[in-house]
Amino acid sequence: MTSIDAPVLDNHLHLDPAAGAGMDAVRDFERVGGTHLLIVNKPSWHLGPLPEDPADFDAVFETTVEIADRASEILPGHAWPVLGVHPTLISRLVDDGCSPTEAGERIRMGLDRASAFVDDGRALALKSGRPHYDVSDEIWDESNACLRHALELASDADCALQLHTEATEELTDVATWARDVGQDPTRVVKHYAAGRLEGVTPSVMSEKDRLERAAEGGDPFLMETDFVDDPERPGAVLGPKTVPRRVRWLAENGYDDAIHTAHVETPRQVYGIDTEATLS
Repeated sequence: MTSIDAPVLDNHLHLDPAAGAGMDAVRDFERVGGTHLLIVNKPSWHLGPLPEDPADFDAVFETTVEIADRASEILPGHAWPVLGVHPTLISRLVDDGCSPTEAGERIRMGLDRASAFVDDGRALALKSGRPHYDVSDEIWDESNACLRHALELASDADCALQLHTEATEELTDVATWARDVGQDPTRVVKHYAAGRLEGVTPSVMSEKDRLERAAEGGDPFLMETDFVDDPERPGAVLGPKTVPRRVRWLAENGYDDAIHTAHVETPRQVYGIDTEATLS
Protein backbone atom coordinates (compact mmCIF):
# COMPACT_ATOMS: atom_id res chain seq x y z
CA MET A 1 0.00 0.00 0.00
CA THR A 2 1.40 3.38 -0.95
CA SER A 3 1.52 6.16 1.61
CA ILE A 4 -0.86 9.10 1.36
CA ASP A 5 2.32 11.21 1.23
CA ALA A 6 3.20 9.71 -2.17
CA PRO A 7 1.02 10.84 -5.09
CA VAL A 8 -0.23 8.16 -7.45
CA LEU A 9 -1.81 9.51 -10.64
CA ASP A 10 -3.67 7.61 -13.35
CA ASN A 11 -3.26 9.93 -16.31
CA HIS A 12 -6.05 8.55 -18.53
CA LEU A 13 -9.20 6.62 -17.70
CA HIS A 14 -12.94 6.85 -18.28
CA LEU A 15 -15.76 6.60 -15.74
CA ASP A 16 -19.44 5.93 -16.32
CA PRO A 17 -21.51 6.08 -13.10
CA ALA A 18 -24.72 5.43 -15.04
CA ALA A 19 -23.74 2.22 -16.82
CA GLY A 20 -20.39 1.16 -15.36
CA ALA A 21 -18.59 0.95 -12.03
CA GLY A 22 -18.34 4.73 -11.69
CA MET A 23 -17.42 5.81 -8.18
CA ASP A 24 -16.86 2.21 -7.12
CA ALA A 25 -13.89 2.21 -9.51
CA VAL A 26 -12.61 5.39 -7.84
CA ARG A 27 -12.93 3.74 -4.43
CA ASP A 28 -11.04 0.68 -5.71
CA PHE A 29 -8.28 2.98 -6.98
CA GLU A 30 -8.11 4.86 -3.69
CA ARG A 31 -8.12 1.73 -1.51
CA VAL A 32 -4.91 0.42 -3.10
CA GLY A 33 -3.10 3.75 -2.87
CA GLY A 34 -4.35 5.89 -5.76
CA THR A 35 -4.59 9.60 -5.10
CA HIS A 36 -5.16 11.54 -8.36
CA LEU A 37 -7.05 10.95 -11.62
CA LEU A 38 -7.29 12.54 -15.03
CA ILE A 39 -10.75 11.57 -16.25
CA VAL A 40 -11.28 11.72 -20.00
CA ASN A 41 -14.78 12.07 -21.41
CA LYS A 42 -16.12 8.93 -23.02
CA PRO A 43 -16.69 9.19 -26.77
CA SER A 44 -19.77 11.32 -27.34
CA TRP A 45 -21.72 8.55 -29.08
CA HIS A 46 -21.46 6.37 -25.95
CA LEU A 47 -23.60 8.82 -24.02
CA GLY A 48 -25.90 10.09 -26.74
CA PRO A 49 -26.42 10.44 -30.50
CA LEU A 50 -23.72 11.27 -33.00
CA PRO A 51 -23.09 14.97 -32.37
CA GLU A 52 -24.64 17.51 -34.70
CA ASP A 53 -24.33 20.75 -32.73
CA PRO A 54 -22.44 22.17 -29.72
CA ALA A 55 -25.12 21.06 -27.25
CA ASP A 56 -24.41 17.41 -28.10
CA PHE A 57 -20.77 17.86 -27.07
CA ASP A 58 -21.59 20.03 -24.07
CA ALA A 59 -23.79 17.34 -22.55
CA VAL A 60 -20.89 14.86 -22.53
CA PHE A 61 -18.44 17.44 -21.23
CA GLU A 62 -20.76 18.56 -18.42
CA THR A 63 -21.20 14.93 -17.37
CA THR A 64 -17.43 14.44 -17.22
CA VAL A 65 -16.94 17.58 -15.12
CA GLU A 66 -19.57 16.31 -12.67
CA ILE A 67 -17.88 12.89 -12.53
CA ALA A 68 -14.52 14.51 -11.74
CA ASP A 69 -16.10 16.58 -8.97
CA ARG A 70 -17.60 13.45 -7.41
CA ALA A 71 -14.32 11.57 -7.70
CA SER A 72 -12.47 14.42 -5.98
CA GLU A 73 -14.71 13.97 -2.95
CA ILE A 74 -13.48 10.37 -2.63
CA LEU A 75 -9.78 10.78 -3.36
CA PRO A 76 -7.13 12.04 -0.94
CA GLY A 77 -5.88 14.07 -3.89
CA HIS A 78 -7.91 15.39 -6.80
CA ALA A 79 -9.54 14.43 -10.11
CA TRP A 80 -9.42 16.66 -13.17
CA PRO A 81 -11.47 16.44 -16.39
CA VAL A 82 -9.78 16.15 -19.78
CA LEU A 83 -12.20 17.01 -22.57
CA GLY A 84 -12.17 16.61 -26.31
CA VAL A 85 -13.20 14.52 -29.29
CA HIS A 86 -12.21 10.91 -29.90
CA PRO A 87 -10.60 10.74 -33.35
CA THR A 88 -12.63 7.73 -34.45
CA LEU A 89 -15.67 10.02 -34.55
CA ILE A 90 -14.63 11.00 -38.08
CA SER A 91 -15.19 7.44 -39.33
CA ARG A 92 -18.55 7.18 -37.59
CA LEU A 93 -19.71 10.46 -39.12
CA VAL A 94 -18.53 9.46 -42.60
CA ASP A 95 -20.29 6.12 -42.24
CA ASP A 96 -23.40 8.11 -41.25
CA GLY A 97 -23.29 10.09 -44.51
CA CYS A 98 -20.99 13.05 -43.83
CA SER A 99 -18.12 13.92 -46.13
CA PRO A 100 -14.69 13.91 -44.43
CA THR A 101 -14.71 17.70 -44.56
CA GLU A 102 -18.14 17.91 -42.94
CA ALA A 103 -17.04 15.41 -40.29
CA GLY A 104 -13.92 17.45 -39.63
CA GLU A 105 -16.00 20.58 -39.17
CA ARG A 106 -18.09 18.83 -36.50
CA ILE A 107 -14.97 17.58 -34.75
CA ARG A 108 -13.45 21.06 -34.71
CA MET A 109 -16.73 22.37 -33.32
CA GLY A 110 -16.44 19.84 -30.49
CA LEU A 111 -12.84 20.80 -29.83
CA ASP A 112 -13.85 24.46 -29.69
CA ARG A 113 -16.48 23.62 -27.10
CA ALA A 114 -13.97 21.61 -25.05
CA SER A 115 -11.57 24.54 -25.16
CA ALA A 116 -14.27 26.78 -23.70
CA PHE A 117 -14.41 24.47 -20.67
CA VAL A 118 -10.64 24.85 -20.24
CA ASP A 119 -10.89 28.62 -20.62
CA ASP A 120 -13.42 28.90 -17.80
CA GLY A 121 -11.48 26.59 -15.50
CA ARG A 122 -13.81 23.60 -15.60
CA ALA A 123 -11.35 21.32 -17.44
CA LEU A 124 -7.62 20.85 -17.14
CA ALA A 125 -6.64 19.79 -20.66
CA LEU A 126 -7.85 18.88 -24.14
CA LYS A 127 -7.97 15.60 -26.04
CA SER A 128 -7.72 14.96 -29.78
CA GLY A 129 -5.79 12.66 -32.11
CA ARG A 130 -6.05 10.71 -35.33
CA PRO A 131 -7.24 7.21 -36.24
CA HIS A 132 -5.14 4.26 -35.09
CA TYR A 133 -6.39 2.12 -38.01
CA ASP A 134 -6.18 2.34 -41.80
CA VAL A 135 -8.28 5.08 -43.35
CA SER A 136 -8.49 6.82 -46.73
CA ASP A 137 -6.04 9.61 -47.51
CA GLU A 138 -8.90 12.10 -47.31
CA ILE A 139 -9.91 11.00 -43.82
CA TRP A 140 -6.26 10.91 -42.70
CA ASP A 141 -5.64 14.45 -43.96
CA GLU A 142 -8.82 15.75 -42.36
CA SER A 143 -7.94 14.03 -39.09
CA ASN A 144 -4.54 15.70 -39.06
CA ALA A 145 -6.22 19.03 -39.74
CA CYS A 146 -8.35 18.44 -36.63
CA LEU A 147 -5.26 17.51 -34.63
CA ARG A 148 -3.51 20.69 -35.71
CA HIS A 149 -6.59 22.68 -34.73
CA ALA A 150 -6.45 21.08 -31.29
CA LEU A 151 -2.79 22.09 -30.98
CA GLU A 152 -3.75 25.68 -31.77
CA LEU A 153 -6.51 25.60 -29.15
CA ALA A 154 -4.16 24.15 -26.55
CA SER A 155 -1.59 26.83 -27.29
CA ASP A 156 -4.22 29.58 -27.02
CA ALA A 157 -5.60 28.13 -23.77
CA ASP A 158 -2.11 27.44 -22.35
CA CYS A 159 -3.03 23.85 -21.55
CA ALA A 160 -1.88 20.32 -22.32
CA LEU A 161 -3.27 18.17 -25.11
CA GLN A 162 -3.71 14.40 -24.85
CA LEU A 163 -3.63 12.47 -28.12
CA HIS A 164 -5.07 9.15 -29.25
CA THR A 165 -2.96 8.06 -32.23
CA GLU A 166 -1.62 5.08 -34.11
CA ALA A 167 0.80 2.80 -32.26
CA THR A 168 4.21 4.41 -32.66
CA GLU A 169 7.33 5.37 -30.77
CA GLU A 170 7.90 8.51 -32.87
CA LEU A 171 5.64 11.56 -33.16
CA THR A 172 8.13 14.16 -34.31
CA ASP A 173 5.68 15.38 -36.95
CA VAL A 174 3.23 16.33 -34.20
CA ALA A 175 6.04 17.95 -32.20
CA THR A 176 6.86 20.11 -35.22
CA TRP A 177 3.21 21.11 -35.65
CA ALA A 178 3.07 21.96 -31.96
CA ARG A 179 6.11 24.24 -32.12
CA ASP A 180 4.68 25.90 -35.25
CA VAL A 181 1.67 27.13 -33.25
CA GLY A 182 3.51 27.92 -30.03
CA GLN A 183 2.63 24.76 -28.12
CA ASP A 184 5.44 23.15 -26.12
CA PRO A 185 5.70 19.53 -27.39
CA THR A 186 6.34 18.48 -23.78
CA ARG A 187 2.72 19.47 -23.10
CA VAL A 188 1.48 17.14 -25.84
CA VAL A 189 0.85 13.65 -24.45
CA LYS A 190 0.44 10.42 -26.36
CA HIS A 191 -2.04 8.26 -24.50
CA TYR A 192 -1.61 4.47 -24.65
CA ALA A 193 2.13 4.87 -25.22
CA ALA A 194 4.86 2.29 -25.15
CA GLY A 195 7.89 2.68 -22.89
CA ARG A 196 9.74 5.13 -25.15
CA LEU A 197 8.52 7.94 -27.39
CA GLU A 198 10.28 10.56 -29.47
CA GLY A 199 8.69 13.95 -30.00
CA VAL A 200 6.06 14.30 -27.28
CA THR A 201 5.45 13.04 -23.74
CA PRO A 202 4.37 9.39 -23.36
CA SER A 203 1.52 8.31 -21.11
CA VAL A 204 2.65 4.74 -20.67
CA MET A 205 0.19 1.89 -20.43
CA SER A 206 0.83 0.33 -17.03
CA GLU A 207 2.14 -3.01 -18.19
CA LYS A 208 5.38 -4.11 -16.56
CA ASP A 209 7.49 -4.34 -19.71
CA ARG A 210 6.45 -0.88 -20.91
CA LEU A 211 6.99 0.67 -17.50
CA GLU A 212 10.41 -0.90 -17.12
CA ARG A 213 11.53 0.60 -20.44
CA ALA A 214 10.18 4.01 -19.42
CA ALA A 215 11.79 3.85 -15.98
CA GLU A 216 15.16 2.85 -17.37
CA GLY A 217 15.04 5.51 -20.08
CA GLY A 218 15.05 8.35 -17.56
CA ASP A 219 12.83 10.64 -19.65
CA PRO A 220 9.58 12.28 -18.51
CA PHE A 221 6.57 9.95 -18.64
CA LEU A 222 3.14 9.40 -17.13
CA MET A 223 1.25 6.23 -16.20
CA GLU A 224 -2.27 5.24 -17.22
CA THR A 225 -4.78 2.40 -17.48
CA ASP A 226 -7.24 3.61 -20.13
CA PHE A 227 -9.90 1.96 -17.96
CA VAL A 228 -13.03 2.08 -20.12
CA ASP A 229 -15.70 1.38 -17.46
CA ASP A 230 -17.93 -0.48 -19.89
CA PRO A 231 -19.89 -3.46 -18.53
CA GLU A 232 -20.20 -4.83 -22.07
CA ARG A 233 -16.41 -5.04 -22.27
CA PRO A 234 -15.35 -6.56 -18.95
CA GLY A 235 -11.60 -6.75 -18.60
CA ALA A 236 -10.99 -4.38 -21.52
CA VAL A 237 -7.70 -2.52 -21.22
CA LEU A 238 -6.56 -2.26 -17.57
CA GLY A 239 -8.51 -2.04 -14.31
CA PRO A 240 -8.57 0.94 -11.93
CA LYS A 241 -6.30 -0.73 -9.35
CA THR A 242 -3.48 -1.20 -11.84
CA VAL A 243 -1.52 2.05 -11.51
CA PRO A 244 -1.18 1.92 -7.69
CA ARG A 245 -0.16 -1.73 -7.90
CA ARG A 246 2.41 -0.98 -10.61
CA VAL A 247 3.78 1.88 -8.52
CA ARG A 248 4.31 -0.57 -5.70
CA TRP A 249 6.01 -2.96 -8.14
CA LEU A 250 8.29 -0.17 -9.40
CA ALA A 251 9.23 0.67 -5.80
CA GLU A 252 10.02 -2.95 -5.03
CA ASN A 253 12.36 -2.99 -8.03
CA GLY A 254 14.25 0.16 -7.09
CA TYR A 255 12.64 2.64 -9.48
CA ASP A 256 11.90 5.36 -6.91
CA ASP A 257 13.19 8.12 -9.19
CA ALA A 258 10.90 6.97 -11.99
CA ILE A 259 7.91 7.00 -9.63
CA HIS A 260 8.66 10.61 -8.71
CA THR A 261 9.06 11.46 -12.39
CA ALA A 262 5.72 9.95 -13.41
CA HIS A 263 3.61 11.16 -10.48
CA VAL A 264 5.14 14.48 -9.43
CA GLU A 265 7.58 15.98 -11.94
CA THR A 266 5.89 15.16 -15.25
CA PRO A 267 2.36 16.15 -14.10
CA ARG A 268 3.81 19.49 -13.03
CA GLN A 269 5.68 20.00 -16.32
CA VAL A 270 2.81 18.90 -18.56
CA TYR A 271 -0.33 20.07 -16.76
CA GLY A 272 0.93 22.59 -14.22
CA ILE A 273 -0.56 20.57 -11.35
CA ASP A 274 1.08 19.90 -8.00
CA THR A 275 0.18 16.38 -6.97
CA GLU A 276 1.98 16.73 -3.65
CA ALA A 277 0.33 19.98 -2.58
CA THR A 278 -3.13 18.69 -3.54
CA LEU A 279 -2.91 15.74 -1.13
CA SER A 280 -5.08 16.21 1.95
